[in-house]
Amino acid sequence: MFRTLMRCRSRGHRLSSVGACLMLLAACANSSPEAPGQQPVSPTIPLSATGSIAPTPPIDFAGWRNQFRQEALAAGIPADVFDRAFAGIEPDPAIIRADQSQPEFTRPVWEYLESALSPQRLAAGRRMLAQHADILSRIEQRYGVDRHILVAIWGLESNFGNNMGDRLVVRSLATLAFEGRRPAFAHTQLIEALDILRRGDVATKELVGSWAGAMGQTQFIPSTYNSFAVDFDGDGRRDIWASAADALASAANYLRESKWQTGHRWGMEVRLPESFDYALADMSTRKTVAEWERLGVSEALGDAFTTSLSANPATLLLPAGHKGPAFLIMNNFRSILRYNNSSSYALAIGLMSERLQGAGEIQASWPTNDAPLSRSERMELQERLEAGGFEPGGVDGIIGANTRQAIRRLQQSLGLPADGYPTVELLKTLRQN
Repeated sequence: MFRTLMRCRSRGHRLSSVGACLMLLAACANSSPEAPGQQPVSPTIPLSATGSIAPTPPIDFAGWRNQFRQEALAAGIPADVFDRAFAGIEPDPAIIRADQSQPEFTRPVWEYLESALSPQRLAAGRRMLAQHADILSRIEQRYGVDRHILVAIWGLESNFGNNMGDRLVVRSLATLAFEGRRPAFAHTQLIEALDILRRGDVATKELVGSWAGAMGQTQFIPSTYNSFAVDFDGDGRRDIWASAADALASAANYLRESKWQTGHRWGMEVRLPESFDYALADMSTRKTVAEWERLGVSEALGDAFTTSLSANPATLLLPAGHKGPAFLIMNNFRSILRYNNSSSYALAIGLMSERLQGAGEIQASWPTNDAPLSRSERMELQERLEAGGFEPGGVDGIIGANTRQAIRRLQQSLGLPADGYPTVELLKTLRQN
């Protein structure tokens, strides 16, 4: 039966592909460039920049630099700023190796959380809360972002300023713009980095960060810095490297502009009833807490939700599928996702903010016996989903929204809980048909 379904889906997929291609051609003919700001801003890497393929580099780096210099000057970068920034700059082979390395195996969410929420990090976070209590109070008053969230971001991004990266941002971004996998992104960020130098917020040799160009105690990329960094300590510079006040206030400003709701929760762990429709666990599905409650969802300890939460829109998150813990996530969780578009990261931030207050312990168990798929297995899963007509949206090893929907369609055809979660067992099923 499953093999027949796969054949039918494949046949239907082929028949519909001609119409889809015609629609795509029409869309391309009528499309216009997106306006600035339509894509989600990220302090790390925007979603629109992932997966692009590097073009053939120019003849040599010197030739590329000369071309880029003309463009930078046309964009308003003074010649002396450019020349100081590029003095002695050559591509860094270590950055290319880091850019091209795509790990075959990734940690499951429970291992990531165990590391992110280590006793050492929590202890340091509590010290930071006490040490910077006055600054955090003033930041809360101005931006409306909870101090525990800010300290959690500070801890995960740079270990409270101890791991900011020490590579010259101009060299990193020039290397990536010249021969990296995402040259367009690096090119844009390099212009933004030069603009930081033009403004005088930091000296050329102090503009340092990670190999990918993320900077300071809050790991902002240059464009995010230029748009959202603030001078909170009043010294005339937006110094997210040496000033904890500037770094924390900049993160708060970014979250506020990402529609942070003051006094609202990021989410909570919940308990699901038996025979629950796991297909509802999708980022595109929003219901009020009261509606989820009518579907049998309750607090993790079995309690009813407080009345104040009833009207709040929420989404159900199953980070390890139906076998693991479940969470209702709210608007502030989505604001954290704009900081780093990873549900594991956002979950770690939310849980750490609660553990800094003596709460946040997860009640349900993780399916630790379920080995996560390797990158090659994820690609194989997508290939087989595509061959079966389940339309995962491409083969890239990334389990995004389209792939999760394809997995749900497969799970529904097999009579399995449609949680959209990729497993070794599901891949084995596809291999057998």
